[in-house]
Amino acid sequence: MDVSAPRGAGRSDIDCMRRALELAREAEAAGEVPVGALVVSADGRIIGEGWNQPVGSHDPTAHAEILALRAAGRALGSYRLGGATLYVTLEPCPMCAAAMVHARIARLVFGAWDPRQGAAGSAFDLTRSRSLNHALDAFGGVLADECGALLKDFFARRRAARGE
Repeated sequence: MDVSAPRGAGRSDIDCMRRALELAREAEAAGEVPVGALVVSADGRIIGEGWNQPVGSHDPTAHAEILALRAAGRALGSYRLGGATLYVTLEPCPMCAAAMVHARIARLVFGAWDPRQGAAGSAFDLTRSRSLNHALDAFGGVLADECGALLKDFFARRRAARGE
């Protein structure tokens, strides 16, 4: 798959992942785990964006993907987001992957793999489960080094601050 191919409105997967990284830096600036996400409609419009906010919002569901899906649903006036692509800097957890399935997201593009909790092929694969009523095309590793470095640096600083 050519990840630099345009995805409507002249946006490539690389361009969209760069925007997701900008959103992840918003999370980091707020003291949250740096994960950013955006939803792009089939015609190439950004219809939802989000970054991790569970700590500040006291909401365990306030992951970047969930917030981006909520914004996209509001923008379209529907929770069904067929034809849309969700971009996120880290492979989604089971909660977020299940929400994407429920929203009928067509494509998932993510940066860093999450071998401990990833639900798009690492630890689980809810995105392609035959037990669910929808499957989506999931593609990982886009700007993986940059996405992974952002997370590794964040956790290294956190450990250093605790004296570990």
